[in-house]
Amino acid sequence: MTPVLATTRAALAAARCELPRPVVLVPTMGALHAGHRTLLRRGRELSMPDGSLVVSVFVNPLQFGPGEDLDRYPRTLEQDLAICAEEGAAVVFAPELAQMYSAEPMVRVDPGRMGQVFEGSSRPGFFAGVLTVVLKLFQLADPDIAVFGAKDAQQLALVRRMTADFNLGVQIADAPIVREADGLAASSRNAYLSAGERATALALPRALQAGRGAAVDGPAAARAAARAVLAEAATADPPLKLDYLALVAPDTFAEVADGATGPALLLGAAAVGTTRLIDNASLVLGSPG
Repeated sequence: MTPVLATTRAALAAARCELPRPVVLVPTMGALHAGHRTLLRRGRELSMPDGSLVVSVFVNPLQFGPGEDLDRYPRTLEQDLAICAEEGAAVVFAPELAQMYSAEPMVRVDPGRMGQVFEGSSRPGFFAGVLTVVLKLFQLADPDIAVFGAKDAQQLALVRRMTADFNLGVQIADAPIVREADGLAASSRNAYLSAGERATALALPRALQAGRGAAVDGPAAARAAARAVLAEAATADPPLKLDYLALVAPDTFAEVADGATGPALLLGAAAVGTTRLIDNASLVLGSPG
């Protein structure tokens, strides 16, 4: 199946009119990899038997802060189109900047308190940029369902909250984290890592798995197990530089208390060299498994 390539809002609107429902949107910034394929396959599954998959490919400048990698972020549209075709997309929306923002937006979506911690604290303005572009894509593509990856757990939670708070009428579905053969969560930024940097970066998923393994003994044990792995990686060559490690409630991203039990998310963000990585693991505190 060869998808329609829409590079303007008008072309997207014209293509959208021809699409049978349900329409499932998968927003991406391109440079598609195995993790994105999982999102596309989840979207195609949700569109069955008679619906349509729409994929957006847009590197959104609003979510990049000063000194971040906007200019060097990989742009591989031809390859992305081939992957979208293989995964059954009906339409690929790949707009130029002016099609999304004819001028710098004066009004942006406020992510609130849940968007001011962790990634929101480390990358000021990031979630306002993410939610603004997602809201625009929802308006332009008019999807019934949208699919987001579980690796970006805080983003997923905020999109769900925005959709509910604004009564947008879009069902938000998620797809699980895809890991490469060595355990590193799939990311377009993994291409920036040298062999030595990648070896160090593997401490992040190992730390999260250590925390999960200790979760039966409670929050303090989960945090301590993860921090032990990260402390060792901080002395590696090259070192892993921890941004944050947090154990949070999945729906609110509030830090869990020491005596908490039940489902939680263990979040981690760290840098190796010039590459910043995020990852997370779901766990059950005080309960086997």
